[in-house]
Amino acid sequence: MTGFGTGRAAVGNEEISAEVRSLNHKFCEVKVRLPREISLLEPQVLKKVRDALARGAVEVLVKRHGASAATASPVVDLSLAKQYRQAFSTLAKDLSLADSPSIQDIFSQPGVIRLGEPNVDLEVASNAVDLAVGQALEALLRMRETEGTEIGADLRMRLKRVSEIVEEIGAVAPQAVQQYQQRLGERIRELASGIPVDPQRLVQEVAFLAERTDVAEELARLRSHLQQFRALLDSNQPVGRRMDFLVQEMHREVNTTGAKSQHPEISARIVELKSELERLREQIQNVE
Repeated sequence: MTGFGTGRAAVGNEEISAEVRSLNHKFCEVKVRLPREISLLEPQVLKKVRDALARGAVEVLVKRHGASAATASPVVDLSLAKQYRQAFSTLAKDLSLADSPSIQDIFSQPGVIRLGEPNVDLEVASNAVDLAVGQALEALLRMRETEGTEIGADLRMRLKRVSEIVEEIGAVAPQAVQQYQQRLGERIRELASGIPVDPQRLVQEVAFLAERTDVAEELARLRSHLQQFRALLDSNQPVGRRMDFLVQEMHREVNTTGAKSQHPEISARIVELKSELERLREQIQNVE
């Protein structure tokens, strides 16, 4: 499910803001961007997000503000600078050159001046990050809940139509066998050209066809899957992956039903059923 949330918190001298956004994804993948000086807090943020969300491609952006976000200050290695000065003097003496290195010559040497890391109290920063990310996740969950209500209504509507089609197939299936029996008898009499037809053999052929084209088991499993799907719609737990599995199983039963029965009315309903199940599958990608 998609969602977005922001949070901001101040603890001690640490002021932290956080943004959390999520997009549809089959699993839960989290990417965290933290300032370098508090990058050690990444496992903490990852755990907090994964405890709150079950699915989605999630991005978390954390920033430091105010005095806590002061940039690194330059640090001079005076001992190293003196060694460079001594090295320049020795080189000038050995080469009979004037000993006049400038300040630019010295501080441009590697390691003489470097940027020092700003001082960070990780415990204070950890508390501020936890609060800010928590606020952002709460806002994101509220947005996802609103979207989930609308998706739930759409899923119920499509599930209702799927149930109707299944019952329509269940009503037509026995008629299909009767119609086949009638057509088979007429065809045999036509081909026999007046030769008596063994009614027992005709009954056997029809019985064989009835067994081969019986879709009662497939329809019973479809009804069971639909009942389980309805129960998941009423759950307050993450159900997206289980819904995805159920739709796959329903597709399997529908394909078997279509292969077993070649009756035109059933075939037409199979096409519509597959279309509705595909819409269900696409919508489920938005469900946590």
